[in-house]
Amino acid sequence: MTKISPKIVFFGTENYSLITLEALVEERFNIVCVITKPDTKRGRGHKLTEPPVKTFAKSHNIPVLQPSKVSEITDYIKQLQPVTGVLVAYGKIIPQSIIDLFTPGIINVHPSLLPKYRGPSPIESAIVNRDTETGVSIMQLDSKMDAGPIYTQTRQTLTGKETKFELYDKLFHDGTSLLIKNLPNIINGNLQPTPQDNSQASYCQLLSKDNSWLDTERMTAAEAEAHVRAHLGFPRSRMTIDDRDIIITKSHCDKTPSSHLDKKFADGNYLIIDELIAPSGKTMTTEDYLRGYNKK
Repeated sequence: MTKISPKIVFFGTENYSLITLEALVEERFNIVCVITKPDTKRGRGHKLTEPPVKTFAKSHNIPVLQPSKVSEITDYIKQLQPVTGVLVAYGKIIPQSIIDLFTPGIINVHPSLLPKYRGPSPIESAIVNRDTETGVSIMQLDSKMDAGPIYTQTRQTLTGKETKFELYDKLFHDGTSLLIKNLPNIINGNLQPTPQDNSQASYCQLLSKDNSWLDTERMTAAEAEAHVRAHLGFPRSRMTIDDRDIIITKSHCDKTPSSHLDKKFADGNYLIIDELIAPSGKTMTTEDYLRGYNKK
């Protein structure tokens, strides 16, 4: 089977970018280049680690570029003569001069129902705000953040129990399926995008360690529980308990505490800690912490 002929440049860095890249290759789309961020040092050993899309691209003999500035690769992209670009969690701003190199522009998979949650943390925001619905938008990139016109969207009902990791996985798989289904019609011009209603736009911030602390005086217990589900991995959810920095990884709400670790929040309800990361770095249940670690 031959590949679908239009040349596509793929932009992506984060782990979930790989979901889309793998699907595009499996469906025989002609990926002529993968553009990703430079390798980074990770872990205690500061080992130089390459993005997963780079590893995958090399295994499929797809050229990889890792520019410090996207504008550095303008001439290279011109030489490729691609039809379009696909961007999934790349992590860098794409200048208009690069976008203009592609006939229908660059197609972006964004995990929110735009114009809601423009910005870098839409999935976390949907969980923190306890939304009942979210989704994915397939949009045309422009020079403003997530403000380009929308080709299509898919919706996802939220139960209020989803974790960040579960929702990332669900939305990027859904978004990839939606992209694969519509990309041929986007490329041939049969599917045209619709401008966003800028008056309805909302924005989400780049998360940092400052977003990790749970505030018992300002948050309700339900808000704190949502915070825990939304911030797994990074920036996490922290409290100081018994003069120790505790990272909470699983919790629920109740009107009465189960142990001295459980704290009362602004609404009078308690956040019940079910699982935590102790100061040693070990993940354990609250029962194990109280039975062993807390005696030290």
